[in-house]
Parts: sequence; C-alpha cells; structure tokens
Amino acid sequence: MSNWKETAIRSQDAEAYLLLEDGECYEGRLAAGLDGGLGEAVFTTNHTGYQEVLTDPSFAGQIVVMTAPMVGNYGTRHEDAQSRRPWVEGFVVRRLSDGAPCGREPLRAYLGRHEIPTLVGADTRAITRHIREAGAMRAGIFRASVPRAVASSRVASEPAMAGRDLATAVTTPEAYELDPPGATNGRVVCLDYGVKRRSLDLIREAGYSVLVMPASTALADVLAAGPAGLFVSNGPGDPDAVPDAPEKIRSVSDAGVPVFGICLGLQLIAKAFGGRTFKLPYGHRGGNHPVMKLDTGTVEITSQNHGFAVLGSSETVDGAAELRVSHVNLNDGTIEGLTHGSRAVFAVQYHPESAPGPHDSRYLFERFAEAMRTTASTATG
Repeated sequence: MSNWKETAIRSQDAEAYLLLEDGECYEGRLAAGLDGGLGEAVFTTNHTGYQEVLTDPSFAGQIVVMTAPMVGNYGTRHEDAQSRRPWVEGFVVRRLSDGAPCGREPLRAYLGRHEIPTLVGADTRAITRHIREAGAMRAGIFRASVPRAVASSRVASEPAMAGRDLATAVTTPEAYELDPPGATNGRVVCLDYGVKRRSLDLIREAGYSVLVMPASTALADVLAAGPAGLFVSNGPGDPDAVPDAPEKIRSVSDAGVPVFGICLGLQLIAKAFGGRTFKLPYGHRGGNHPVMKLDTGTVEITSQNHGFAVLGSSETVDGAAELRVSHVNLNDGTIEGLTHGSRAVFAVQYHPESAPGPHDSRYLFERFAEAMRTTASTATG
C-alpha cells in the first residue's frame, strides 16, 4: 500500500463507492463511517478553504469532489465557517489528512461530527474529468454492501438541480441584525438566499449595519426597514425556482435603493429586469477563474461557485435592454457581471468576498458603499 493510503485511510473505514447516474462508479472508503449522501456531483478547484467550501450554502444539494490531492492538513476552526452549519450532501477527497495544529479540530472529526458522508481514496482526477465531459449529474455515496441496482434506484429518485428551489431551504429562519465595528452610516438589508458570513463582514467594515432577512420576507417589510442599500446574496439551486425574488428586487430598485448582488443574486437581478438564465454543463467552482472587467480590460482571478448563468453575450443580456455586461468569463465567455444603465444596480456572478479565494474583487464592496453614499447625498442635497 502506498504511503498516502496509509495516512488517508484507517482500518475501520468501510469500503464504499460513488455512483453517478450514468452508471460510472468510483471506489474508496468511508472516512466518517456514514453513507447515503445523495445530490448533484460537482467539483471545485480550491486548494485551500475546504471548511469554507463545506459551509457555503451555495453547495446545498451537492456532493463536492475536491480536485486538490490532499485535504485537511490544517484542520478546522470556528472562524472559518461561512454559515451556521455545513451544507454539502457528500464530500469526496483523494487523501484526507488526520493532522491539525494545536487548538483546531481535525477535518475527519469535523466531518464525523456533522455527519457528512465522505469518500476517501477515490480517483478524484478521473471523477473530475468525467464530470467535465458528461456534465454535473445526480450521484450517491454508498457502502460496498449496497447492491448497484439499489444504489442506482436511489440516485434516480434524487431531484434534478434544474427547477429546484434550494435558496429558501438554506435561508435564515428569522431576521437578525449585525452592527458595524464603529459608527454606522446606515443599514443594508441582505436578502438571504444563502449568504456567506464574510460578505456580511465586508459590508459592516464599510460602516453599515446589516439586517439579514429571510428569502420569504415581504416587499413591504424590506422597505419598512429603511435600507440604504439592498444586498442580494449568493445561494444554491435554480434561479427560476426562487419564488417572488425578481419582482421584489425590481420593486426595491424602483424605490431608489441601490442594489448589489453576487452569484445567485446576479441571476435574480438579471431576471428582475427581464433576463433569463440557463444551466451550465458542469458549472464554475473554484478559486482560480479568470474574469475580465470590460471597461478597463483588467483581469481578475476570482472565486466562483455556480451552476447557472445569464443568457447573453459579451455586450448584451437577452431580454434585459436596461442592463449592460460589465464582466465576462475568459474561459467560456459567459456573463460574469452586470450593471444598470441608469440606476445604482450592479452584480457579479463570482464571489468577491473571497472566502476562500483571491482578493482581486473586494473593491466591489467599496463600490456598493460609494453608491449608497451618493444616493444618500442626493436625497438630502
């Protein structure tokens, strides 16, 4: 047995496999002794930030394959969690480190404590190559004792991602407010479709309190909060399946409130102004995606996690004449940023909060703050 298997697999780990809905099967062992994870199999190219991946609500309903050859070498800590709990349905890694610095929980223990089905020792390179060629698809993690026919039936019973509303499943059950570290410049309302903690921190660092509201919050309640700005968060699932979101976002913009959205938020903002979305073959997930800012030609290396995109070209958004394209993906030409022609409304498809990922795009939070300051000055001038 090779050295990596000796450290990655324990004798008590049960033999298991990942089964994709097209019949492809990849063998490994269960790290935490749990099986039964069902969801859409996707991969992410992040080499660090595995705890942020696990706790990103945008991964709800998915089995995440890590392309990094070893995961877990620096353990886990509370400060790195991006939401109240992990959301992945399953986790697949080539090698799982059992080590952790003093004061941190080993990743294996973390996965077991949160009951996340985890397959170790699988050929993650082969899985990734297959998903790139065949597309993201439903899958499941099963013990070797589960017959393939039974496993295949369970995978087939899992809902497809297209048409699935997961945003209202991960949203906060109750509204809550976070104050800025110093004096406040006003209040931002965050419509929580799966927000990450780091996004809220960056808005607060700009001097704004953040009122995080459930996805189902009525328009009247959003406006009654007196927002200086509206932040439309990232989140999982199909944007076409999120109830009432486009109409709500459009109405808040109609009231003159600046709007900033990321990831799912971009898709919902596009729909609010007439745009349409489509499902990508295998999505964009990882911390190394190149995006061009069209007005300057600057290339940003971005963190991404999405399986849907907005229909259009590098110049126009289908069905949304009021919007213009501000950023494009340099790998496949898809839309990565939008801005309104006459309103303080803009959004990006990637994750500028960079948790995990590069910090190239954090300027967007300052742009949001500047839009709110300008709007407030105009209103009082």
